Amino acid sequence: MSANREHFSSRIGFILAAAGSAVGIGNLVGFPVNAAKNGGGAFLLVYALFVFFICLPVMIAEMAVGRKTEKEPVGAYKDLSQGNKFWGGVGFLGVLTPFMIGVFYMVITVWIFGYIALTAMGKLDYLAAGGFGEFINSPYLFISLAVVSAIVGFILVAGVKDGIEKAAKSLMPTLFVMLIVMVVFVLFQDNAMAGVKFFLIPDFDKITPTVINGALAQAFFSLSLGMGILITYGSYINRKTDIAGSAKLVALTDTAVAFTAGLMILPAVFSFNPNVDPNNLSDSSVSLIFNFLPKIFLALEGSVGYIGASAIAIFFFLLVFFAAITSLVSIIEVPVSYLVTEKNHSRKKALGVLLITAGVLTVFAMVSFGMVSFFTEFTSYADKSKSFFDVIYDVFYDTILPLNGFLLCLFVSYRWKKHNLNAELSVGNENYPNTLMAKYVNFSLSTFIPVIVLGIFINTVATIFFGKSLI
Repeated sequence: MSANREHFSSRIGFILAAAGSAVGIGNLVGFPVNAAKNGGGAFLLVYALFVFFICLPVMIAEMAVGRKTEKEPVGAYKDLSQGNKFWGGVGFLGVLTPFMIGVFYMVITVWIFGYIALTAMGKLDYLAAGGFGEFINSPYLFISLAVVSAIVGFILVAGVKDGIEKAAKSLMPTLFVMLIVMVVFVLFQDNAMAGVKFFLIPDFDKITPTVINGALAQAFFSLSLGMGILITYGSYINRKTDIAGSAKLVALTDTAVAFTAGLMILPAVFSFNPNVDPNNLSDSSVSLIFNFLPKIFLALEGSVGYIGASAIAIFFFLLVFFAAITSLVSIIEVPVSYLVTEKNHSRKKALGVLLITAGVLTVFAMVSFGMVSFFTEFTSYADKSKSFFDVIYDVFYDTILPLNGFLLCLFVSYRWKKHNLNAELSVGNENYPNTLMAKYVNFSLSTFIPVIVLGIFINTVATIFFGKSLI
């Protein structure tokens, strides 16, 4: 064990930090919308099954690789493959992916912060009237970028125990409490039960191969798999921690938040807009947050007044902001850890390098919505014009993540070998090799999980870049 390697001070600290990386905008908004459009309770059931039977083994493997090596993806793959250049390249892809995902996630977090500020300034009606298009081209966004960067930098420069863990221990319980408060408020509104029924009563007729693929992708992405986050966070776990047990709690927390978010979003939509057709809700979490929800909050003006409606909107946007910050911290920690571990930078220097490189790319992404035509019309594929922001999202978030998951399965099963995985997972739980979980993890990671994840990757490439879905 490296004497200089920081570790989480407690198991709960690690679980909250890992849960913070998993619980993000996709859980709070994307999942409820996808559930509403794809069978309600049936989608929820399929999602939960995928989380525990497909995603959990991948999560356990990532954590084990990280703790065994006490390094981020590059160092971990290099160590366990005895310096093999191919696997070293796979590790670098595992660092580059969160670095680029951090760029687009930073843009969205900046927008959320801007919405909090504008709503607090009494401009909820402006946002509800379609102000988003003007807002994303406002020069004030650069002030928001500076504030968000300062918050994330403050957390990360403090380190693992005093930064990431302390932030998770305060932000995650706060987020949970805020979510419950919001759910209770929504459920007492008129017509809210219509949304609850729509969300919970399964419509199995809507479960198609496309929906199943979407549910698996949602589960895979929401748990931060393939981003290098869990390898990096795993490197900070002490050797008394039961990895398999902790992973189960992270997966359970993620699913519980997604379910609770459904009890917030769908009843709110039905209550504040009784004639809404859930099938017409945007597939985009971004569109729902920034275009649709402000209209819903403004509709409360008749019952709680404009100030009350604005206060509720601020409460919701703060909830999403906290979720975004916890995810953003975990995303950026991966390249930070790479620079600290592989390049021997201090944390401050590593953050300085990222501030320059990722900061410039973030600015490019921010101005790709009309401010600068070069980045707005950056390229095109599948007969569609794509901005710089679109390219980052399509390539790194939608496409590379399942590829990283596929390569991890191959690495753990056929390069590192199953017996080594079992040996690492028995640390902190000496009975693990004899459990049904161990047998299932070993079998699934070497057989059907890589096939399924590879299928997602191939279908995603065909759909996004060639405009032809294979499912």
